[in-house]
Amino acid sequence: MFRTFAIALLFTAAPASGQWKFEVTSVKPSQSQDMRNMRSGGSGSRISMTTVPVALLIAQAYNVPFQSLRLVGLPQWAFRETFDIEAKAADDVLPPSLDANERRNRGRILMQSLLEERFGLKLHREMKDMPYYAVLVGKGGPKMPKAQIEEKDCVEDPKPDQIPCHRFMGGMGRGLHAKAASLKDLAEFVENWTDHPVENRTNLEGLFAFESEGWTPMRQPPPPPPPTSGSSPVPTIVRPPSGDGDMSDPTRPTLFMVMQKLGLELKQQKGPVEIIVIDRVERPTAN
Repeated sequence: MFRTFAIALLFTAAPASGQWKFEVTSVKPSQSQDMRNMRSGGSGSRISMTTVPVALLIAQAYNVPFQSLRLVGLPQWAFRETFDIEAKAADDVLPPSLDANERRNRGRILMQSLLEERFGLKLHREMKDMPYYAVLVGKGGPKMPKAQIEEKDCVEDPKPDQIPCHRFMGGMGRGLHAKAASLKDLAEFVENWTDHPVENRTNLEGLFAFESEGWTPMRQPPPPPPPTSGSSPVPTIVRPPSGDGDMSDPTRPTLFMVMQKLGLELKQQKGPVEIIVIDRVERPTAN
């Protein structure tokens, strides 16, 4: 599983009804499987992505953490094989004057259409009764300081001297680092490394600054599947360096302990959780 995110999560707004599609798309297998080359960007109505696995595209387009247990039924190749994508929408779909939230909304819809048309993606949502972790306010109250910026002042593409909103850096081995993120952002980010889905149940509003140390794993990545008779060898994938450090260090805290230091509690509960089930996904059609 990937422990670093070299690609920006471009499509994180709430779902909306699909009504936009890219006018032009190019999807090609990447020349390299080295995910240190993973990049994403865009300008105006264009997007460009390099060395991206389709599993990450689906997670972005449907607003679930990339390594979440909410995403069910993806084949192994969707995590292992990467693609280069260039796409352009009509100028009036993503105009420069568009509100940042609506821009993210439309971006997600555009990506959903691309996945359906080029990867044959079919999926459905369902509620499943299962264990999950609830993020709750601890007995002493939250210990994270309020962010130095409010939601109304957040910008889509902050300049170097501006505070980025809703963005976490780090991860399991390197800790939680964000200058202006919500509790919902926190729950979604840590779910990439938990053994159950995570739900924000704090009722805390606004943006906070988060700083923590890393924590020990809750779950281990699955071993690679054995080759089948007559199949081609599975290519070696060079993953980005994780920077996670020594996971066998007995002094490394658990995620439960990290949450406690933030004035929060991670409590296991059981109840209905929405999951996304992949019914079909195929390698992309030719350009």
